[in-house]
Amino acid sequence: MDRILNMILRQVIGRVVNKGIDAGVDVATRGRNADAPSAGQRASARGTSRNLKGAMRMFRRIGRM
Repeated sequence: MDRILNMILRQVIGRVVNKGIDAGVDVATRGRNADAPSAGQRASARGTSRNLKGAMRMFRRIGRM
């Protein structure tokens, strides 16, 4: 029971810490970049990175065979 609780808490705490770090970096860098990417460009970059990660997973699976 203790291990399960630790596993769940570790994941939750990790996510909260990552969100806090991201928020802090966003606040610290706000206003410094006048030519920041638009919302559409950010969404496109997210889609591209998602596709790249999927391709990497596929090649790893193929490599295991």
